Amino acid sequence: MAVQAAVGDRIVIKSHRIGEPDRDCEVLAVRGADGGPPYAVRWDDSGQEGLFFPGSDATVQHFEHVTS
Repeated sequence: MAVQAAVGDRIVIKSHRIGEPDRDCEVLAVRGADGGPPYAVRWDDSGQEGLFFPGSDATVQHFEHVTS
């Protein structure tokens, strides 16, 4: 199943090593078609922004998006 996200969603990457924390980022913009990657993201642990192509170890936490 392909990853799909929207602006404001959080992408979580599970740690591959015992004792290391999971990493997560906020989706700032969706660059792919139909909610697909790549995503412009901001990493929670560093504040760095960049493009991200999630792998199979990534999950998306969807949040209700309110439009004004």
